[in-house]
Amino acid sequence: MTLAATETHLLGGRVRCFQPAKGYRTAIDAVLLAAAVPANPGERVLDVGTGVGASAFCLAARVADVNVVGLELQTPLAQLAQQGIKANEFGARVQILTGDLLAPPSELEYGSFDHVMTNPPYMPAGKGHPPPDPMKATAMVEGAATLALWLAFCAGMVKDGGSVTVIHRADRLDEVLRGLELQRCGATDVLPVAPIPDAAAKRVIVRGRKGSDAQTVTHLPLVLHTADMNPSGHRRAYSPAADTILRDAQTLL
Repeated sequence: MTLAATETHLLGGRVRCFQPAKGYRTAIDAVLLAAAVPANPGERVLDVGTGVGASAFCLAARVADVNVVGLELQTPLAQLAQQGIKANEFGARVQILTGDLLAPPSELEYGSFDHVMTNPPYMPAGKGHPPPDPMKATAMVEGAATLALWLAFCAGMVKDGGSVTVIHRADRLDEVLRGLELQRCGATDVLPVAPIPDAAAKRVIVRGRKGSDAQTVTHLPLVLHTADMNPSGHRRAYSPAADTILRDAQTLL
């Protein structure tokens, strides 16, 4: 299956990303996720549910000599991610595997990654109204891989002492914390992400350490947009804090 695709630039033009022209579209969640991963040069990172590779590419662009493996269930999206690897000239530093986390590819060894990052489907199965586009629905709605199973896989792939970083809906924070704790990944950092000042958080970034029993630290929210509309009157400008992350590749947490 060959998709009609469009090219999107991330991190102020440093990253090229190809995504379907209709239906599934990557969001700034992918950029925020990559910014929260505490990776160092030479380390290995697994991106579970990589989609078109946006998070993997942003991390590879930010951290020199980091090696990122992306796992994606949907072949058309994995193919677009492969296209992005070539366009960004990442070479062997970024690898995309097509497969299901419930029956992972043989190339993935448990406990072999320094860090794991993931943006799981946001909607539980059977709740709400799934998107009409099948590819987008698969990306957004849980299937056989529930959130608990998704987090168990992530924790299994990371080394002892390594980090698992998750971005999810704020109203499912308790599920994320419980899922990580069941896998011996103490959630050491919780960062709410709010759309505008004084608004409730819509997203949350959680970072845990495998084998850690440290106290959880809840940080002040990252506010994405200013309160005022931009001159066009249609979209709020990014806040200074968000702008340094989304355009200048600054780190989170």
